[in-house]
Amino acid sequence: MLYLINLVLLFFFYSFLGWCMEVTLKYIQYHRFINRGFFTGPICPIYGSGAALITLAIEGLRTVEKGYGTTFLVSFLLCGAVEYFTSYFMEKRFHARWWDYSQKPMNLHGRIWIGNLILFGLGGVAIIHIINPPLYRLFERLPLQTRGIIAAALLCVFAADYVVTHFVLKLVKSGIEHSEADNTEEINREIRVLLSDRNIFYRRFADAYPEVVYRTERINARLAAIKAETERIRREAEERITARMEPTAMIKNTIIEKQDALIGMLYDETMATEEMKRVKREIEGEQKRLQSRPLARLRK
Repeated sequence: MLYLINLVLLFFFYSFLGWCMEVTLKYIQYHRFINRGFFTGPICPIYGSGAALITLAIEGLRTVEKGYGTTFLVSFLLCGAVEYFTSYFMEKRFHARWWDYSQKPMNLHGRIWIGNLILFGLGGVAIIHIINPPLYRLFERLPLQTRGIIAAALLCVFAADYVVTHFVLKLVKSGIEHSEADNTEEINREIRVLLSDRNIFYRRFADAYPEVVYRTERINARLAAIKAETERIRREAEERITARMEPTAMIKNTIIEKQDALIGMLYDETMATEEMKRVKREIEGEQKRLQSRPLARLRK
């Protein structure tokens, strides 16, 4: 029970820390306060979940290995998996890409990228070896009953916030599915109008993710059509460029070479008539005369 209570407190501590980091980064980017996250309260559960999973994993590995390298690798893999599958689930569930790293180097389907994974690894080292030890000592100063009450209260508030979030996301999903727009900008505007007519909880969500990319079946079909058209134009351009770059003389030489090969396959000296032999001698003579010219030698 003690371990579980401490883990719950860790979850909320790092969820709040993650929220602070997100708000700070967005303030630097947009120069205004943006209440980040799906929840109304100051919490980003994806950070708390990652920290809790890292703590559980490292605790389980302490009897085998407890070095910085192991912590980095476990954090790198675990947090990467959490971010990837959270992105995948949220996109399939709500038809929206809440973050996209497609333009970043070494990304996987735009859901995770190497830069974040390295930061996750370093963050895991900081969590396990720097932050958790004093944090646990702070927890130990509080009586177990007090810790239990705090954890239970936070879980109740979290559950209430989840209910509000559920209805907000349900409205967003409904708006996306019933939209007739064929691009994400139009859907984004529709969702903002839809949420602006609601209470503050809905309006807050509209501002939380200014970079969200909505993906309906209509948009996916349009993107596929654009991709196919772009590929067709590229192939045609390559064919035109190739045709312009290939000299006419080279094409003529290729035709002549193939004609010679065909004549060689069809011509039989023992069965050829005098007329056929005469024509063949004339062709060979003309070929020798052509090859003897300086320009012909230069072309070769």
